[in-house]
Amino acid sequence: MPSPSASQPLDTDASDVRSVVARYRRAERAVGWTLALLVVVAFLAAVVAISFWPGVAVGAVIVVALRVPVFRRRGSTRLRTDASPGAVVRRFGSARPPNLAFQWGVADEVRSAADTAASTDAATDRSAPGTDATYEFSYLLGLKSVELDLSVDVSGRDAVDDAAVGESDSDHPPVATVEIEGTADGRPWASYAATVRETTDGGTVVDLELRPTRRFGLRRLPQGWVAERYYAEALAAQGYEVVERSVSMTR
Repeated sequence: MPSPSASQPLDTDASDVRSVVARYRRAERAVGWTLALLVVVAFLAAVVAISFWPGVAVGAVIVVALRVPVFRRRGSTRLRTDASPGAVVRRFGSARPPNLAFQWGVADEVRSAADTAASTDAATDRSAPGTDATYEFSYLLGLKSVELDLSVDVSGRDAVDDAAVGESDSDHPPVATVEIEGTADGRPWASYAATVRETTDGGTVVDLELRPTRRFGLRRLPQGWVAERYYAEALAAQGYEVVERSVSMTR
């Protein structure tokens, strides 16, 4: 695992991160096209086996079944890094949280309300916590677009300064908690809580909770499998080791 400097924020622009995101994107597109092809094959098979209109009805049922929201995702992940708690809090509180690399990594544009503040603080290489950001995505050759709005709130901000981080006791109390709320076109998209703790050896542990705020259709399952395949790699490229991870589906 990479060992970033304890005094610097973790780098989200490294070539390793871009490489992992690019491989994820290729795999996701391949899975998406494969699913679409299977739907077309099922439709044609139904038309040949019965007749045209009943086949159309079967195809419509398949499409609806794939799109109807039927499940939610919940989970927890423990991350470990050699970076300081202050650097980790700043990164999770930025416009590009490490756990959303597959979103900001493939977005056509990332707009941040803290862009001006970030440029002002460039000399100290610190980004402002509590950043609100918008990720813009386009599809269907640019004919349609969707915006993912991100609201980030950091509690315990007095601990964001590295100098303000004291020694943790044996229970490793939280240095700070970062709440990340995402909405897509005004509807809930995802909700995360990242609790940051300092370890006795000077590193940092992050307990990341995924809250079940939105239902997904079955067509999202293959995309989720692809994301799970590259999840640990994307975080490792940013300097984090996935120590434990548990994700489940609920109604």
